[in-house]
Amino acid sequence: MSFNREELDTFPVQPGVYLMKGIDGTILYIGKANNLRQRLRQYFLPRGDGRFMIPFLVSRIEKIDTIVVFSEKEALLLENTLIKKHKPHYNALLKDDKSYVALKINNKHKSPMVSLERYKGKPKADGQYFGPYTSADSARKTLDLLHRLFPLRQCSDQEFARRTRPCILYDMKRCIAPCVKKCTHEEYSAYVMRTEKFLKGRDREVVKDLYSEMHKASEALEFERAGVLFKTIQQIEATLEGQAVDKPLGIDIDALAIFRQSDEIILTQLIFRGGKLIGSHTHDFVNIWEDDAELFETFILQCYEKQMELPHEILLPLQLEDGETVSEIISTNKSRRVQILTPQRGEKKVLVEMALANAEASFKKEKDIRTIREKILLEMQERLHLSNYPRRIECFDNSNTAGSQVVSTLVVFTEGVKDSARYRKYKIKALTGSDDYGAMKEALERRYQRARDENDLPDLLIVDGGKGHLNMALKVLNELNIISMDVVGLAKEDGRHDRGVTSEQIFLPNIKDPIILKKNSPILFLLQQIRDEAHRTAISFHRNLRTKKYLHSSVDDIPGIGPVKRQTLLRHFGSLKKLLEANEEALKLVKGLSKTNIVDILKFIQTSQ
Repeated sequence: MSFNREELDTFPVQPGVYLMKGIDGTILYIGKANNLRQRLRQYFLPRGDGRFMIPFLVSRIEKIDTIVVFSEKEALLLENTLIKKHKPHYNALLKDDKSYVALKINNKHKSPMVSLERYKGKPKADGQYFGPYTSADSARKTLDLLHRLFPLRQCSDQEFARRTRPCILYDMKRCIAPCVKKCTHEEYSAYVMRTEKFLKGRDREVVKDLYSEMHKASEALEFERAGVLFKTIQQIEATLEGQAVDKPLGIDIDALAIFRQSDEIILTQLIFRGGKLIGSHTHDFVNIWEDDAELFETFILQCYEKQMELPHEILLPLQLEDGETVSEIISTNKSRRVQILTPQRGEKKVLVEMALANAEASFKKEKDIRTIREKILLEMQERLHLSNYPRRIECFDNSNTAGSQVVSTLVVFTEGVKDSARYRKYKIKALTGSDDYGAMKEALERRYQRARDENDLPDLLIVDGGKGHLNMALKVLNELNIISMDVVGLAKEDGRHDRGVTSEQIFLPNIKDPIILKKNSPILFLLQQIRDEAHRTAISFHRNLRTKKYLHSSVDDIPGIGPVKRQTLLRHFGSLKKLLEANEEALKLVKGLSKTNIVDILKFIQTSQ
């Protein structure tokens, strides 16, 4: 059964959104149109659309649902909402859509600080946000730079409230200690203002202000203060000199471009602030049925909807039919209205061409990396005599402390790359003592019984251990009647006096002697990377559970402190260590504590020291 083309004449001619569904009702693709009937006909007419993958799409369509709206803007908004809700396989969806990273100035506090914040949806109205950053690493680097340039506080609000003397950052000239009144409110506010300007790309203005203040300090014979300001100026100017590209336009611009081959696409976003190129982000998509204009629309709506500070202009290599509407949507409740332009000549066209060159270079680089990974996996299949190409590899590891808090974690690598969305954590339930075989047996049974039922088995399972662990895994899979998976064991060889070092041994089913690969083998490096990642996640999971148990059991010893107040204390202070450092004034800031509670907690703190 397939879609009945006679239904095309029954679709409405109004603007709206269409949902193409497959045989099981799964939504394959969501699109919008100003005239639904005319747009849907294009998919089914010979050469009516032009995209090479459309015949494949059409062959899978069983049903098309439509939702009529009253305007192009409503259609765009509804399409964006439905794509994020249903996540169709053949629509573009940004990978960072769920979680965002931004820098926040907590201006609700009398002495604001800059912090790195993660948030979902829209940010809270508890400060001024800058971002979001597509990379947490770039946000941290920016935060580190700000800490070097501007001596704002870095302590939490709770630490700030209970501090009676400056911390070591004051001695390092990295904080001007507003907590103990080592600076005036005006002095601190000036640094906060400069931080805001710097984050908005107005760094030349910051330098000008600092030079003015330095001269005033010199004239007032405040030479130490003038020296500190001069050092800050030098650091900022060194940062500005590091800019490789400086365009004379002087405004905030994002230049976007797409490079595609077959069903693989790279979209590059060059970010210019104040005329300087400050960053570049690439977004890769596969099996996307949207054409370039549709992809640009989807990307702009998803990417810029969450940004607090929009650029003045977004430059594209092609004209968007609904560009004005897209601009209106993303500019709602923002400080400025962004323009979406398609430059035909001059400096702005050069920026778009630069974005295209970067997209092509990123595409070729990514393709080369994928080719190398594919070669390694093919060699692994041959060298380890695997029956399957190891596209998806899973690995388990266990962790415990003297037989208590036993856990097991599963890590997954797909096409040779970490697939963290598939990671799983298991609290081992059936064991009371230290039994590595028993822990792995339980984890394997729980994982692969479900994977078998859901037809979600990997191509290769790596067990961290020797022949015994391998045989145990094979026994579990045999009892579950799973025969399609390859299994290998990876263990370190015992040290030998004639070598002085250990090597990795790879154990294969039904083969007595292990395989020992060369130390520079790419196959060995990948196997070690997977095993080490499993080891890291197991230790991390176990440490978190152990710490949580220790924190809870310790605070539970305080008379009158039940589960609710225990959680309030730990949430307020962040750790048991900081709770043990608290004084009476700090405890009074905790909501819900009675005077009796505070006395009991102080007694607990005194006996714990």
